[in-house]
Amino acid sequence: MQAFVASQRQSYFSLGLAVAAVVIVLDQVSKWWILEHVMQPPRVIEVTPFFNLVLAWNQGVSFGMFSHEAAVMPYVLSAVALVIVGALLAWLRGAERPLVALSIGMVIGGAIGNIIDRLRFGAVADFLDFHAFGWHFWAFNVADTGISVGVALLVLDGLLAGHDKA
Repeated sequence: MQAFVASQRQSYFSLGLAVAAVVIVLDQVSKWWILEHVMQPPRVIEVTPFFNLVLAWNQGVSFGMFSHEAAVMPYVLSAVALVIVGALLAWLRGAERPLVALSIGMVIGGAIGNIIDRLRFGAVADFLDFHAFGWHFWAFNVADTGISVGVALLVLDGLLAGHDKA
């Protein structure tokens, strides 16, 4: 029985790593395409009445928090993100459900995608701009989407798992 549980956890760990790799690749390819082909020159491209492609450089973290002009900030934020990725990898190793593994993998992939940007450019390239009624949500990217959806799925799993245990 213990061998089965260990094998199951290893497969969930592998699932999470595969999902992380997919998010990283999608994030980096989409940013390459935007930077090299679409935003030459940078501009606002109206795609639909509620969605634009833009180019915004985020020097901070979520929603521009902790944005600072100091040259060391990309390294500080990357180091913090790497510590978080390490903790998420430990959590992933013990994952007992596929949804948890999938979710953690999405968050890890998104974090690493944004770390790559910080180390390459000193900021994160954001380009997805949704808006309604004159209000624009913060521009974001595929990595941010992976992080947000992953966290939402973890919350959902926590609520459902808690309900199952009760």
